[in-house]
Order: sequence, then structure tokens, then C-alpha cells
Amino acid sequence: MNLDFSIIVDALPKMLTGIGLTFQLLILSAILGLILAILLMLMRISGKWYLSWPAQVYIYIFRGTPILVQIFIVYYGFPQLDFIRDSFLWPIFRDPFGCAIFALTLNTGAYVSEILRGGVLGVDRGILEAGSALGLSTRQKFIYLTTPIATRLALPAYGNDIISLLKSTALASTITLADMTGIARTLVAQTFAPYEIFISLAIVYIILTWILQKSLGRVERYLGRYMEK
Repeated sequence: MNLDFSIIVDALPKMLTGIGLTFQLLILSAILGLILAILLMLMRISGKWYLSWPAQVYIYIFRGTPILVQIFIVYYGFPQLDFIRDSFLWPIFRDPFGCAIFALTLNTGAYVSEILRGGVLGVDRGILEAGSALGLSTRQKFIYLTTPIATRLALPAYGNDIISLLKSTALASTITLADMTGIARTLVAQTFAPYEIFISLAIVYIILTWILQKSLGRVERYLGRYMEK
């Protein structure tokens, strides 16, 4: 098989026209997913079974099923429900973009909540005991001691999840969104050159992943600057 590099060169700028939509999906679902994850994490560590159990069930379901299935359920299933069609939520679920954001948010929220919980549980108990000795309340210890340390501990794993989320946004093309992957699929139908087109797409995602890795690495080094010898 001989690759036609002219097709690759021609396809790259065309697919980049969808990068704006890809970043919209990434940024919005990452922000909303982080908010959801913090809520779930607080429920998990609350010590109250009526808060912890629902969070555990939610996390188990969304970590135990494929993101593609979740997107299809939201996109094809939710609009069929009468109570959604008659509610203020209908503008979200009648649009493929809203469905994609909703599904990606629910999925990443489940994963990130466990990352954050791991960071919180990784804080040395000796630090918290020192905070108690200084007269800090439970809330003050969580805000001023646990949160900064847990953030530093959770950041590497959180960075990996952001990269996974970037790649998951490609699945939005399955519900008619013209992100980079959606444009690539259109180009394949036009050129009948799947290898060249998808190699071009892979190159774009590799570059974006490298940029994200380097950016998150700089943030990680900045937050850990006081731990360096």
C-alpha cells in the first residue's frame, strides 16, 4: 500500500477547521465534569451512607459502561422521554452538542471524582493532626491543608484524564457533530482514502496531546516547586 502524502497535506487544514468544536467539547465538559466530580467526592468522603452510596452507584455505572453507549443513550434515548421534551432541559437534549456535553460531563465526572478522592485520602494524617494541634477546625483543615496537598497529589492522574477526555470528544462525531473526527469521516467519504485521512487525524491528536502533556507538566512542576530538593 502506497500512501498519498498529498492527501495528508491537503486534509490537515480541513480537519483543523473542526478544532474549535473539539476544544469547546473538551473545555466545557472538563469544567462541568470537575464541578460534578467535586460534588461526588464530597459525597463519598462525607461519612453518611445516604450520600456515599448514591455516589458509589453512580460512579460504578459510569465507569463500568462504555462512553459511546452513554452518548447513544443520551442522544437517542433522552429526547424520547416526554417529561424531558416538556421541561426546560429540552433545548439541551434536542441539540447534538448539548447531548455530547452532557454525556462527556457525566462520564468524566465519575472518573475525576475517584482521582480527587484518592488525592484526599493520600494526605498524611500527621499533617491533619498538626492542624488540629494548632486549633484549626475540620473545615479549615480541609480548605487550607487537605485541598492544596490533595490537588498536588491528584494532578498527574487528572492530567491523564483530561487527555483521555480529549480523545473521547472524537466520539461526538457519531451523533453528527462536525468536530475534527466528523470532518475526517466526511473527507473519507469524498476521497475514498481512509488511511491517509485518519493518519492526518492521528497526527493532529498527537500534537494536541503533546501540547496538553507539556502544559499540565508545567502546572504540576509549579505546584510542586516547594517539594523540590
